[in-house]
Amino acid sequence: MSTESNVAKVLPRLSAELGISAGQVAAVAKLLKEGNTIPFIARYRKEVHGNLDEVQISKVQERLTYYAELEERRAAILKSIDEQGKLTDDLREKIESCMVKAALEDLYQPYKPKRRTRAMIAKEKGLEPLADAIWEGHLDDAALKAASADDLQGARDILAERIADMAEVRGLVRETYANKAVVKSEVVSPKPTQPTKFEQYYDFQEPIAEIPSHRYLAICRGQKEGVLWRHFVVEKEPVIEKVLEIVNRERGVDDSTSGRAVAPRPPQDVVDHVRLAAEDAYKRLLAPSCEIDVATEKKMEADRAAVEVFAENLRHLLLASPLGEKRVLAIDPGIRTGCKVAMLDETGKFLVNTVIYPTQRTAEAQEVLARLVEKFKPDAIAVGNGTAGRETEAFARSVLKLIGAKDVMVVSVSEAGASVYSASETARDEFPDLDLTVRGAISIGRRLQDPLAELVKIEPKAIGVGQYQHDVFQPLLEAKLDEVTVSCVNKVGVELNTASAPLLTRVSGIGASLAKRIVEWRNEHGAFKSRSDLKKVTGLGPKAFEQSAGFLRIRGASNPLDSSAVHPERYALVETMAKDLGVGVGELVGNAALAGQIELKKYVSEDVGLPTLKDIVEELKKPGRDPRAVFEKPAFRDDVTTIDDVQEGMTLEGIVTNVTAFGAFVDIGVHQDGLVHISELADRYVSDPSEVVKTGDKIKVRVIGVDRARNRIALSARTKPREDRARDGRATSRPGGYNSGPRGGGNRSRPSSGFVCNPFANL
Repeated sequence: MSTESNVAKVLPRLSAELGISAGQVAAVAKLLKEGNTIPFIARYRKEVHGNLDEVQISKVQERLTYYAELEERRAAILKSIDEQGKLTDDLREKIESCMVKAALEDLYQPYKPKRRTRAMIAKEKGLEPLADAIWEGHLDDAALKAASADDLQGARDILAERIADMAEVRGLVRETYANKAVVKSEVVSPKPTQPTKFEQYYDFQEPIAEIPSHRYLAICRGQKEGVLWRHFVVEKEPVIEKVLEIVNRERGVDDSTSGRAVAPRPPQDVVDHVRLAAEDAYKRLLAPSCEIDVATEKKMEADRAAVEVFAENLRHLLLASPLGEKRVLAIDPGIRTGCKVAMLDETGKFLVNTVIYPTQRTAEAQEVLARLVEKFKPDAIAVGNGTAGRETEAFARSVLKLIGAKDVMVVSVSEAGASVYSASETARDEFPDLDLTVRGAISIGRRLQDPLAELVKIEPKAIGVGQYQHDVFQPLLEAKLDEVTVSCVNKVGVELNTASAPLLTRVSGIGASLAKRIVEWRNEHGAFKSRSDLKKVTGLGPKAFEQSAGFLRIRGASNPLDSSAVHPERYALVETMAKDLGVGVGELVGNAALAGQIELKKYVSEDVGLPTLKDIVEELKKPGRDPRAVFEKPAFRDDVTTIDDVQEGMTLEGIVTNVTAFGAFVDIGVHQDGLVHISELADRYVSDPSEVVKTGDKIKVRVIGVDRARNRIALSARTKPREDRARDGRATSRPGGYNSGPRGGGNRSRPSSGFVCNPFANL
């Protein structure tokens, strides 16, 4: 079956699943097949697909992939059964109409090649006729008495496998596990002698339909680390009764529930053998298999939820406010080995580096830092927020005050993932002659100038803004984070003449090899003068140019449109607009008043509609506008630099560093993020923390608990203290967990809902 016919087959289903029209689904499918990227489709082909956004287009792509895999598997199954000579018209129809992977595998179950089973051994002994006689109810008492106990056991083995292979039965048991099972975790034996982070799960249970992703992942990790034993509990008797109903209906035997005329009920001994076979099928074959299937699916569901949390955090982190083209003096704090200092110009170019020792050789350090500030006149000093970060900030401020440099701001910058970059091949390529500690300082400074441009050089999961990112299915995580990174890069746009190869790699239509060639061409021939110069790069053909050009900017180009998000394919249209207004393109670009005079309907054509025209006009008003917010300097209290300075009742300003399903972590400047539980995020009920906060937000919090022994800080963002919910019966003691881990890469888990009176009750 062709790809087109496959898409046509699933159009109605996809339309219903995604809540968009079949025409939109078909349009996206066609654009994707033609090799267009999601950012390009979303930005420059709005008329074709009906103005869908990137999330909707990504969902279409995801579901198309699912159904393509389904079709591939369906073809393989049909071929396998046909080669066995067992493909009936009825079976073919069932397989061809099946649209769910699990159900398709259930239909294939009886025909799958199997290892040597008890049923196979029984068949080899010639016991299948006995099993058939029991199944059909034709066995009388005399025949039953003549059969040995071993023969009857073999016959039941055959029947148990037959029952377990029935698609309807397997579907019933799997559905029961998926919807009605209780997830139970217990501590392994012998119980660990030392405290573990999984103590709250030593005797824990929760319905599978209710357990949130972070708790399930915590249990999975506990099992993986050999601390917990996780299993599913299902009330088996009702399931077995339903299995027997299906079996008896299939056998054509009255089961007292069908209400239809059937064959006479067989002798009780025969009925008992069928029941024993059904019980054996459930216990030995169905329950273990279905538990594994459902556990796998539940893990993937939890993984998807965790990946979405990580992706959303990463999006906000990548789109954090840039300081912009300002000169930055960057400091990577250190005590024993000193503070590494690197000076960067407005474009992020490395100028000079040194090492200072503020605690050991204070006077010398003051002199060196003062000399650097006076010589290079930085607009800001970026200080990494790791060990000795707050002390280094205070030292830098004291030096600035000493020399009267009032206009230089001191900013704390997250070091998350900086060490990963410093030792990476990318860093070695950029600075082959520099020590990795100096590379780290440079990265800190560049993060302040442009977080997006610098963070794309780091493997996203090393940034540490998720939950259980090391436990989830890695291909899923990597694909999603790559999708988010590409989306952010193309949303902001990239300056072609200064972008690094890792940044260019993320541009629509440009992969790693093309990015490298672009940089090589730039190094050999100098700056690109226009977007059309891209066509001179070896290997960059018409399709790559079409996909990438609109997302690349050339500041100061002779054609002002080259520094905007207007695609080159619309340059002629803009020239027509300018001509109709009686001005040149240069006068129109950036002139909001003139752009506002454009009559959009006048330029509507077969391939250009109002959505694209509106985008063009907005871009003409503010060409190359950065969608990111204006940079605001965070303000930590100078007298609160360590957890020992934190006191209950304090009101502090902090930066949200991570948003999870159970709350938000906030950097208050003491090297240990505090946790604002979901119940403390707002004065109203909050079901999802991302509704009220996002990574990078500045937020005022109140300290409601300090556990110095375990290095934990509980915070509240409520404007007034929350009343004691225990009095009205809404308090909860549902378990969670708090896994601090290393700064920037830790994994933390806590309950996703419920109010607590003790701020550490769920930690």
